[in-house]
Amino acid sequence: MHSVTAWRNAVFAAFFAMGFGYASWMARVPHVRDMLDVSTGEMGMLLLGISIGSVTGLLIASHVIHALGTRLVVSIGMIAVSVGLSTAGWAADAGIAWLVVGGFILGGSLTGMTDVAMNISGAANERALGKPIMPIFHAFFSFGTVAGAGLGALCEALGIGVGWQATGVALLTAALGITIYRYLPADTVAEHEEPVTLRERLAVWKDPRTLMLGLLVLGMSLTEGSANDWLALTMVDGHGFSNEGGAIMLALFLTAMTGGRLLGVMLLERFGRVPVLRGTAALAAIGLLLVIFADQPALVVVGVLLWGVGASLGFPVGMSAAADEPRLAAARVGTVSAIGYIAFLAGPPLLGLLGDLVGLRLAMLAVLVFVLLSLLTSHVARERTPTPEESR
Repeated sequence: MHSVTAWRNAVFAAFFAMGFGYASWMARVPHVRDMLDVSTGEMGMLLLGISIGSVTGLLIASHVIHALGTRLVVSIGMIAVSVGLSTAGWAADAGIAWLVVGGFILGGSLTGMTDVAMNISGAANERALGKPIMPIFHAFFSFGTVAGAGLGALCEALGIGVGWQATGVALLTAALGITIYRYLPADTVAEHEEPVTLRERLAVWKDPRTLMLGLLVLGMSLTEGSANDWLALTMVDGHGFSNEGGAIMLALFLTAMTGGRLLGVMLLERFGRVPVLRGTAALAAIGLLLVIFADQPALVVVGVLLWGVGASLGFPVGMSAAADEPRLAAARVGTVSAIGYIAFLAGPPLLGLLGDLVGLRLAMLAVLVFVLLSLLTSHVARERTPTPEESR
C-alpha cells in the first residue's frame, strides 16, 4: 500500500525533473542560434519540433495511459524525454539542424504524454489529500526550471557544450524516473465506475466546459511558454542584455512564477479559482506591457517579475478543473492539455516571424491578446460539486 505522502513526493520529483531538463535547454537558445547560424524566425521553426511532438503526444496520451497506466507512462516518459533533449543538444553542438528537430520531436512527444500522466496522478493525489495542492506540483516544475535555467547560465559562462550539459541532465533524470516508479500507485477504478470506452474518451472533444477550459489554458500556456522560449532572446536582442544576462532574466521570471505557485494554495483556499485566475491574468498583462514598452532596466525587471507571477496559476488550476470528474480525468486532461499546447505549436514560429518583422518586444503584444482571452474565460474553472456516486 503506497502512502499518500510518498505518492505526493514522487509526483513532486517528476514535475521537478521535467522542468529542470526543459529549462536547462531553453536557457541555451541564444547559444544554439549562434551555433546553427540561423535567424530568429528560423530558430522559431526549429523550436516548432518540440511543439509538434508535444501536441502529438497529448492527442494520444489518454489512450496510452488507458493501456499502460500513469505510473509506467511517467517513469518511461521521463527517461525518453531526456534522451530526445540530449540528442538535440549534441546535434546543436555539431551544427546539424535537422537532427535538432528530430531530438525535439522525440522529446516533445514523450513530454506531452508524461505531462498528462503527471497531472492525472497529481490531481488524484490532490483529491486523496483533500487540499488544492496542484499549484505546488507545478511549483516543483518551476523549481526545476529555475535550477535548469541556472545550470544553463552556468554552462554558458563556462563554455560547456549543450550536448554535454543535456547528457548529464539525461542521466540524472533517468535515475530519478526509475526510482520514483515504486512510489507511484497503480491506476485503480472505483467499484461504482464502468471502464471508460474509446467513444467516451473521444466524446470529451464535444464537451463545452472542456473546450472552454482548453481556451483558458491556451492563453496561459502561451503566456508561460513565450517566456520559456523567447524571454532570454528578447532580453538579448530587445533590451541589450548579454547571453548570460538573458539566461539570468529567464531564471528571474521562473523564480517569480514559482513564488506565485507556492502562494497559490493559500489564495485558492481563501478566494476560489475564478478570482485568483482573474487577478493573476491582470498581473501578467501589466508585466507584459512593461517588458514591451519600458526602456529602464528596473522597470523591465519589475515587468518580468509580474509576468512570472501572472503566468503561475493558469495551467495548474486548469488541470485541476479538467480532472474534477475522476472517471474521465485522463481524457479531459489530455484534451485540455492538447488545446493548451496549441500555444506551444503556434507560439514559437509566430513569435519568431513577428520578431523578424517588428522585433521580439513588440511581438509580445500577441501574447497579451491571449492573456485577455484567459481573463475572459476564467469563470469556467469554477469549482465543481462532486456527484453522490463520486463522493462514495
